[in-house]
Amino acid sequence: MKKRFVSLLTAGLLSICLSACANDAVSTSNMPIGDPIPVSDETSLAERSAVESSIESDENITDLTEESSDTDSDIANIDNSSADDESNNTEKDSATSAKDSKTSEKDSKTSEKDSKTSEKDSETAEPSEENIVQEEPEQKPSRPAPSSYYKSELTGEMIDSALQNQRPVAIMVDNEILTYPHYGINQADIVYEMMNSTANDRITRFMCIVKDYEQITRFGGVRSIRPTNFLVGFPYEAIFCHDGGPFMINDYLNKSYCSHLSGIFARYSRSSSERPSWATSYAGKSYAREFTEFVTYNNYKNPNTGSSYSGLKSALASAGFKKTYSSSFKGAAFKFADSERVPSSGEGATDATNVKLPYKHTSTSLKYNASTKTYDLYEYGHAHTDAADGNKVTSFKNVFLLSCSFSEYGEGYMIYNYYNHKNDIDSMNKGFYLTDGKVIPIKWDKTNRDTDHCKYYNAVTKEELVVNPGKIYINIVPEDNWGGVSVY
Repeated sequence: MKKRFVSLLTAGLLSICLSACANDAVSTSNMPIGDPIPVSDETSLAERSAVESSIESDENITDLTEESSDTDSDIANIDNSSADDESNNTEKDSATSAKDSKTSEKDSKTSEKDSKTSEKDSETAEPSEENIVQEEPEQKPSRPAPSSYYKSELTGEMIDSALQNQRPVAIMVDNEILTYPHYGINQADIVYEMMNSTANDRITRFMCIVKDYEQITRFGGVRSIRPTNFLVGFPYEAIFCHDGGPFMINDYLNKSYCSHLSGIFARYSRSSSERPSWATSYAGKSYAREFTEFVTYNNYKNPNTGSSYSGLKSALASAGFKKTYSSSFKGAAFKFADSERVPSSGEGATDATNVKLPYKHTSTSLKYNASTKTYDLYEYGHAHTDAADGNKVTSFKNVFLLSCSFSEYGEGYMIYNYYNHKNDIDSMNKGFYLTDGKVIPIKWDKTNRDTDHCKYYNAVTKEELVVNPGKIYINIVPEDNWGGVSVY
């Protein structure tokens, strides 16, 4: 009798606990894309992230910028037949509810797998600093000379027609000084820089849109992704390359038109001698593991550890992603001029050869280079260079500075309110467009449809902005820091 009473009491307590857990649980599968995700009072974001995304925290920047290895196959092959119009998304999303429930179960198993992966990685002994084999720079793949050309939808420049229907990749790149030098940045057609966290003096990261990814030899270092990156990348139908991210990204990964590769990229052995000479505070310091991951096109075998990694060529084939644009692709994101044109005073243009942005950590700035008619990028007070491009300075023909408010999830996590559609131009968000040593005040707008590009307008003439052909840099600036932007 006594045993039976204890059993009944135990069962009753268990039922109460399960009911409480069910009431406290937070469901994100039906949250509107772009809206902040609620969090229960009893559970911190860090705890939820650890459970839902198996995140591995950074060693150098508190525990706010995080990594994870995705899925049992290491390649998150979310369905990717097309980036259909939002009118079709409702039907697709309802059809994926069963899939989402399976994904949750799969994600819960990821933690165990990741712990085993960590054990395996720790067993792969990294060579000591003095024993690291210095690799010869890999030569870019050769391609036959173009037989015809077309105007790139990313830059407005004439490029090989063989690339016309090829989707680009969007590579997440860390911008912490500890990962310098960067590799491959100069191959990007469009580079976005944006706040990655409200902590750490609002540290930024790059998202690099690359059309001709077959020419990539080494690109990165690769880091985790954030919700805003999906909002920005979806209209390009880009294939996202990253290393995990916090649980806030799960809704975006589960979109039927989202394609992404996570945590599969090459791990290089990096000697402290790689560090830029100006980074004197870090001279002689070895690279932490989170700063050793790079995208390659071909497969890569680390000569120091013997470990082999998939390149984009084989990873994309394994994932089964469609490599060409869908029928609903909207085309160019900008209205490109047929040839270079210097903005006039009638368009509201004034001289602008310097830009200083309000990021205490990176001290991001740009300087106009009259000899190349481009804007050189500066980070940490020094010209940004690309180690995969003979240490050439990173430069852009076009510069966009976009003011945008943001919402906080808590503990440093945030999302830009990037979907901000207004019916009249004067009510739209502020911005600046710079080219050829001139600046024009602009207005910009983005609908809540994932497939729609931003629209940019001349704030003076109210006409759609005309952009010079050439590479593009876009900085999404926190609205509450917009007053700290200096253009002169």
